[in-house]
Amino acid sequence: MPQDPQRHSSVLELARWLTGPARTALAPAEIVTEYCERLLTAGVPLWRVRVGQRLANPLIGVWGIKWVRGVGAEEYAVPHRILATRSYTGSPFEHVNKTRASFRRSLRQLDPALDHHVLFEVATEGGTDYLAIPVIYGDGSVQGASFTTDSLRGFSPEEVVLIEELGPFLAAAMEPAAMRRSSESLLRTYLGAGPAKRVAEGAIRRGDCFEIEAAVLQTDLRGYTALSQQLSPDQLLVYLDRYLEVVVEAVRAEGGDVLKFIGDGTLSIFSVEESGRAEATRQAYRALDAALARADQDGDLHFVGCLHVGPVTYGNIGSPDRLDFTVVGTTVNLVSHLEAFAKSTGYMAVCSQEVAALLPTGATRALGSFALKGVRDEQMIFSLRGSGGYP
Repeated sequence: MPQDPQRHSSVLELARWLTGPARTALAPAEIVTEYCERLLTAGVPLWRVRVGQRLANPLIGVWGIKWVRGVGAEEYAVPHRILATRSYTGSPFEHVNKTRASFRRSLRQLDPALDHHVLFEVATEGGTDYLAIPVIYGDGSVQGASFTTDSLRGFSPEEVVLIEELGPFLAAAMEPAAMRRSSESLLRTYLGAGPAKRVAEGAIRRGDCFEIEAAVLQTDLRGYTALSQQLSPDQLLVYLDRYLEVVVEAVRAEGGDVLKFIGDGTLSIFSVEESGRAEATRQAYRALDAALARADQDGDLHFVGCLHVGPVTYGNIGSPDRLDFTVVGTTVNLVSHLEAFAKSTGYMAVCSQEVAALLPTGATRALGSFALKGVRDEQMIFSLRGSGGYP
């Protein structure tokens, strides 16, 4: 610990705060901000700090907080694919994660043959000294934190020891928040934003269901059986991923929630509670229109989309030891029959009368009244028109 009595007192107070109850109510960015500001007050010449944590997530590799003196703190995320590139390979963070030891480098005399490009970037922006330390959680996992100064003198040996000795206290403060974020991220990835929020709030028992009103969008690939016979398994998965990416991005851009990947189909909802019946329906329409337009640009993606709006039962169903968060009910049932109608008649996008009544003039064209298997009364069905080039 530092010899300066005043600094020593400030650091002890920071250590107590990091492990005390006061920080439990704070968001991760607030914890890092308080930590950095207190170190500044103690005389440590911090300029930039990053605290990164790995996530148990197939899409996001690292999540963390970036703090800049005079600016504040903000969250950042690093996709998994970046961890396989030069941005991570050979970097100080990789060194810390692999060796569980600190990394220290003056930024004044860097060697292009030895030093990672991130150090050159920080030096170019004004950094003079760089320190990365392991932040080790209770389960033994190694996270990382980096500290940069723009002080002409760099970090003193005393300040390096101070930062390293505070590492376990920083870990104690960040681990609960990081574990919550990891769980929430994983739930969102596999369940969708809405179900993830419900599950996190405690809707985890079979039968935890309630009724909401929503615009429901279902999509399904055309010619999937033929494709599965023509393409290798790897090629088929790539094709499916391209199609699903087009649909998911369009749905999320309009505030919808993708609930299910059903083979080569998707099921999404747009909550009426969030934006009103008319706007939720138009969000669903715009999402479908955008997805079909994108598929048309790609050239070889062909799928149908169907819309209906109405009440759905939303929540947990399943067996005692295997649950699923989904929507069921007559609204979902009708959408599935609209999909079958679209595939059998060649239309790319169709909707119910309830949806057509809420869309702008010219967005739909009446096709007539049809008897649908499993639906008691004949249904008026409309084709959708849009920028995707479909009739």
